[in-house]
Amino acid sequence: MDVTTLLIILFVGAFATYFSGDKWAPKVALLISLAAFAGTICLLSQYNSGQEISYFKIWISKPAVFISFYADGLTLAMLLLTTALIPIIIYSSFGNNYKNAKAFYALILFMTFAMTGTFLATDGLLYYVFWELSLIPIYFIALIWGNGDAEKRKKAVVKFFIYTLAGSLFMLIAFVYLYQKANSFLIGDLVKANLSSTEQFWIFLAFFLAYAIKIPLIPFHTWQAKVYQKAPTVGTMLLSGIMLKMGLYSVIRWQLPIAPLAAKEFMSLFIGLGLVGVIYGSIVALRQKDLKKLLAYSSLAHVGLIAAGCYTLTLDGLRGAVLQMIAHGFVVVGLFLVAEIIYRRYETRTISEMGGIRSQSPKLTSMFMLLVLASVALPSTFNFVGEFTVLYSLSQINIWFALLGGTTIILGAYYMLKMFQHVMLGETNVKIFNDVTFNEGLSLVLIIAVLFFFGLYPKPIMDLISPSLENIITLINRIN
Repeated sequence: MDVTTLLIILFVGAFATYFSGDKWAPKVALLISLAAFAGTICLLSQYNSGQEISYFKIWISKPAVFISFYADGLTLAMLLLTTALIPIIIYSSFGNNYKNAKAFYALILFMTFAMTGTFLATDGLLYYVFWELSLIPIYFIALIWGNGDAEKRKKAVVKFFIYTLAGSLFMLIAFVYLYQKANSFLIGDLVKANLSSTEQFWIFLAFFLAYAIKIPLIPFHTWQAKVYQKAPTVGTMLLSGIMLKMGLYSVIRWQLPIAPLAAKEFMSLFIGLGLVGVIYGSIVALRQKDLKKLLAYSSLAHVGLIAAGCYTLTLDGLRGAVLQMIAHGFVVVGLFLVAEIIYRRYETRTISEMGGIRSQSPKLTSMFMLLVLASVALPSTFNFVGEFTVLYSLSQINIWFALLGGTTIILGAYYMLKMFQHVMLGETNVKIFNDVTFNEGLSLVLIIAVLFFFGLYPKPIMDLISPSLENIITLINRIN
């Protein structure tokens, strides 16, 4: 299978979904997403058999820009995360009725196409095109199908769009400058560019602005909570489960190998910035009354720890960060799905207006509890493997980094269990809470199965990503 086949499936599938009409759009989108997942499995099989997964063709002759795609173990891990979550996200949305459903599901697939291209691209300009393309569908998904006051939603979404676009422009300027030095946008040539320490600092900073906004990191997070709250739950899942991973992946793939001197010189500063996000996100989550906003700040805390792992510049740090990226993707989608299931019954996201769900829906209560335990990194869950590895890498740099990073487990356990108590236990709400439907239950079971399977047996993922990360560490350490 050619690597471009996966992109073609998603691109053509988006149009096929739109032209299938509102009635058939959800089913067609689900079939296309399953086909994309099957395509990723096929690419993984080829990779494991020793085949090189790449595509290379001239796109623009001057300046030299190539349609260049390449998939190593790290890329395949991100593709597996993306194409495994998209069918679950689409299937879980079947409990909602969306106006103009054909456009809604077409935009989901087009966004998946753009995110997939971002992970595969190895030409800087092509990568930038896919990076920006992914912003367009989520803008319309959040703006048109979001919830709450229309004016407030518009304000939040427009801020997100402009903020993200502005940060990305710095990355584009960095690529243009790098082209002058390397006469190429290809990542293999960019990492060989003869950059001084000053040049590396500015390149590193330009990339950081784009990635810090996308992830997001403190203090570039101001768009996150409101957009997560105002977007439809499918949009929130796309943002938190997959799109923010584009920024974290790009730190490892692009930023660190291209500007290793700057990364080493300012390592402690950027680790500290990630850890500030851990503490800040956890403390603010404690004060939230809206369930989606609480989960948004919880996500902010977790990605802060992942970013800190990336900036350790160690194999354990990068490996732990990637493992946690995948685990976080599944658990946060599961948590937001539970929030949506509750909203479908109670028509509220205010925690104080919930309660007593356990007596009416023991199945949902049990599955929600498992997701909460995974979120707080209970041993035997996938999140524990990632967080432990990151904390171990931080302890190798400075034991205080590990202690501060560990607060995400302590504070996370406190506010997540407190939230669970208010939402699921206590007095029964006056409204009847119908038990989970088949598609809701199946979506949650699939997510929980992944979290516990790889929590008990993470070796397949570790074996997949380790060779790629070792190559990246070699690139980072090429200049001592």
